[in-house]
Amino acid sequence: MITIQPFQPRQQQAARQVVLTVCQELWGASEEFVLQHDPLSDFDDIENYYFNQNGVFFVLLDGERVVGTGGIRHWRENICELKRLWFLKDYRGQGLGRLMAQHLIEFANTKGYQHIRLDVYDAEKQTQAIKLYQQLGFYFIERYNNGPCTVFMEKVLEENASIPLPSLKQAA
Repeated sequence: MITIQPFQPRQQQAARQVVLTVCQELWGASEEFVLQHDPLSDFDDIENYYFNQNGVFFVLLDGERVVGTGGIRHWRENICELKRLWFLKDYRGQGLGRLMAQHLIEFANTKGYQHIRLDVYDAEKQTQAIKLYQQLGFYFIERYNNGPCTVFMEKVLEENASIPLPSLKQAA
């Protein structure tokens, strides 16, 4: 059974491996190359990086196996950032990314954030991700950080808005 659950510390390595695997697949790069460009340091202390900073980190589970990730972290003032929305290849194209994103947006709404931002590394290789974000109401903005990404997007969150979350059965 596929579920979205809050991250548990025992899932640290598996969640990190999902992101690493997808990055290697997208860019055809070695693990060393990926880690040179993104050391995945947030995975060293997910609790502090996300949860203790008015954020959250979810995992997509197939049974007990971590097959996807997604997080919200405080960025500044009333703005949060959507981070690490990654899914293993066999779990893409089934509506699960949309469902995870909706859970993350709902979390941001409940925490009172007014804007949610994200960055995408490569517009050519991540066209499906950009398309999903646009369908969810994100629009392109100017660069807002100094990272290696090339695409920057934002969504205005409605005050006290609540998104009706579909069940996994509806998404699949």
